[in-house]
Amino acid sequence: MVKETKLYELLGVTPGASDADIKKGYRKAALKYHPDKPTGDTEKFKEVSEAFEILSNEEKKEVYDQYGLEAARGNAPAGGAGGNPFGGAGGAGGFSGFSGHGQGGFSSQDAFNIFSQFGGMGGGMGGGDDPFGGMGGGFGGGYGGQPRRREPEIHTINLPVSLEDLFAGTTKKLKINRKGPSGAPEAKVISVTVRPGWKAGTKLSYAGEGDYQSDGQRQTIQFVIQEKDHPVFKRDGNDLKVSVPVSFKESLLGFSKEITTIDGRRIPVLRTQPLQPNTAETYPGLGMPISKTPTQRGNLIISYKIDFPVSLTQDQKAAISQCF
Repeated sequence: MVKETKLYELLGVTPGASDADIKKGYRKAALKYHPDKPTGDTEKFKEVSEAFEILSNEEKKEVYDQYGLEAARGNAPAGGAGGNPFGGAGGAGGFSGFSGHGQGGFSSQDAFNIFSQFGGMGGGMGGGDDPFGGMGGGFGGGYGGQPRRREPEIHTINLPVSLEDLFAGTTKKLKINRKGPSGAPEAKVISVTVRPGWKAGTKLSYAGEGDYQSDGQRQTIQFVIQEKDHPVFKRDGNDLKVSVPVSFKESLLGFSKEITTIDGRRIPVLRTQPLQPNTAETYPGLGMPISKTPTQRGNLIISYKIDFPVSLTQDQKAAISQCF
């Protein structure tokens, strides 16, 4: 029979729960109440962290089960003539770095420190049934090792880039606003180099360039390339496609036109015979640079859009009939 069950209830477990169940309960509750979450509650987060600190330590857990929370915190049990038989329950097997907070109470910083031991909110849940599996170090005999720092948050910014800049490459100087150590806004200029041939969705990460966070780290800024629409060309992988308008007359009698490529070259397009529907012509090496081998390029694919008449006069019909 335990004296109190409050700490077990905070973690959603029952007295006698296994270490694995206590870890799972803490993980679930800590993620729910973490101040950075929409459901966050700083006080509740502190409570579940203290509950985990006590219940995950065999000595403190034994004191809590027999004498209650105040005794587990290192204070003498109420009415106890002999004081706490476990003398504060910090012990050699305690949670390293947290055994001496009896005087000042369990602080919010203690809660964040415990949370950071297990990788914070980054890295997923690990493998198997253990929500902290794969995090290294384990729990046996105290927590040992160095506390694991939280991975910095990633702040994503879409970066629109013209097709010409994706063809030739460019360097852009981008001014961002971020929070400094005091929380005050500050400006930062980041130079972003775009390589020839990069595609939409390419990500560029700049560690330590974002907002200053409560744990002393700065966010990682991640730019994601967005390709601007082009008035002439449509990109398809490393190829460029262009549609050339052709009149009905030109589709029958032929035509001579000129196409300007993405790099400004002019190539002649000549037809002397009727143009068949869905005709497309491929010009190798006139498309986009291939990013891994920029000296090579994709193809330029030219298709034709024939402007068929929607109606014909009697004279036009007669003229066409005489020709066929």
